[in-house]
Amino acid sequence: QVQLVESGGGLVQAGGSLRLSCAASGRTFSNYAMGWFRQAPGKEREFVASISWRGGITAYADSVKGRFTISRDNAKNTVYLQMNSLKPEDTAVYYCARGTTKVDPRNYDYWGQGTQVTVSS
Repeated sequence: QVQLVESGGGLVQAGGSLRLSCAASGRTFSNYAMGWFRQAPGKEREFVASISWRGGITAYADSVKGRFTISRDNAKNTVYLQMNSLKPEDTAVYYCARGTTKVDPRNYDYWGQGTQVTVSS
């Protein structure tokens, strides 16, 4: 059984930064790509970023490119999302997921419970 636990969300002013963490249980963490998604009220879950199992390949949604950085530490079974220059439209619940580097959430098999990020204007 794989468990993913996100942390690091909170309330921040526009232009500020947050760093999300996703801690994974299990010994197979390093074998899988990981992704971050987000879901705002009334909207569908959308892709934010992904990282390959070794960390050498990353992908970002156009809306966060240049502001967000995904990384991972396989020794700690943790994936991170550094979010800079935050905007009110980044407000959402952020989820980490195990799976691929693809943008379709159906390619991910395990999901965390999510962490709320709220950006005030």
